[in-house]
Amino acid sequence: MKQFIQGIKDGSAIGIGYLSVSFTFGLAAVSSGLQWWEALLVSMMNLTSAGQFAGITIMAAAGTYIEMALSQFVINLRYALMSISLSQKVDKDFRAGRKMLLGFAVTDEIFAVAMSREGEVSSQYFAGLAVLPYLGWTGGTLAGAVCGNILPKTVTDALGLAIYGMFIAIIVPAMKKDSRILKITLLAVAFSFVVYYLPGLRNISSGFAVIICAVAASAIGAVCFPMEEEQEGT
Repeated sequence: MKQFIQGIKDGSAIGIGYLSVSFTFGLAAVSSGLQWWEALLVSMMNLTSAGQFAGITIMAAAGTYIEMALSQFVINLRYALMSISLSQKVDKDFRAGRKMLLGFAVTDEIFAVAMSREGEVSSQYFAGLAVLPYLGWTGGTLAGAVCGNILPKTVTDALGLAIYGMFIAIIVPAMKKDSRILKITLLAVAFSFVVYYLPGLRNISSGFAVIICAVAASAIGAVCFPMEEEQEGT
């Protein structure tokens, strides 16, 4: 119980942050044509902000299942790598069933907190760590979806701009810190312009356009701007 309570304490700040972001997701989901309960169900069964925003974009554009599967695979692939890394830090009581919980609940923030914890991560601690973020994510989605049906359209449209602010807030600090991220981001923007304006490519659906631009920019970045390997002992 002590481990569980400590996990709740460590996850409280994450839960508060998720509450505000998921509120925006709820608004966006309702604006895209989903019912409030459908938006809530999406957040209850997923815990991936970028993947869910991309998913409702594809839904609104009447995209195909292939587009949905590929976009989610590309966007959420990092969670598989995080889960593999974190699975090496858990204690011996973290058996297969509990590792499935770990795989579901891993996010960038939860992963960072769990990995920064000294010693092994127990299943009790990880369960406590994931409780408030999950409740914050689903609760914020519900609030945003309900408000999306109540608030005037002009207000919900204005609040919907917070999505772009969130993505800018995520990428700008990273670009300022690492010039390689800046170059890759500019590459992705350039590819997006090419796909949108070049005849013959503009007919590509928005879902596939995002996948093409992201993969192409990432591949070129990996070849031209590789991460330097850390020296031993550093």
